[in-house]
Amino acid sequence: MDSRNYPFDASSLTISAKIVVAGGFGVGKTTFVGSVSEVEPINTEAWMTVAGEGVDPIPASSKTTTTVAMDFGRITLHPDLVLYLFGTPGQARFWFLWDDLCRGALGAVVLVDTRRIQESFAAINYIENDSDLPFIVAVNMFDGELPYELTEVREALALGPDVPLTTCDARDPGSTVKTLQELVSHTMSLTVSYGGYAPGDVARR
Repeated sequence: MDSRNYPFDASSLTISAKIVVAGGFGVGKTTFVGSVSEVEPINTEAWMTVAGEGVDPIPASSKTTTTVAMDFGRITLHPDLVLYLFGTPGQARFWFLWDDLCRGALGAVVLVDTRRIQESFAAINYIENDSDLPFIVAVNMFDGELPYELTEVREALALGPDVPLTTCDARDPGSTVKTLQELVSHTMSLTVSYGGYAPGDVARR
């Protein structure tokens, strides 16, 4: 049957995009992906044991596992936009995986824990200098609290004024969705600024 007999309906197209969720050890990447994924998330977690002492960072008292490859999830952000989420491992000995995880991505969310802000420097430096990904920085509000003003966090992280800085609660699906919407909007604004094609402003609908 000749498909040319049927009209082409552009409104039925679905755009898919790869999003990287990055950050240091224990900032909430696995929780972020899992809270919003509409499919059963894939986690490559391993138990933390005494063998990692002196090699891995000291975990929070409640943290007993760590991501050793990636986290994966999927969310339909809008009827015509599906995001595939890839969470990076946070430990330095697994950073060799970051190049592959970032390849072909639309953008990145870098999660920050202000209780251990120094562990965010390497992740921000990688995304900013060793990749070409647009990114935003999201301060994960553990216990629902933000102990510092965002202006203080921006200064501590040495973020330029062109890098969006926001807050999120990685446990809350609504907050996670809002963060992803901010990233997609930021990425689309950069696409338009550089004269590219932005697919319908879908993130702001």
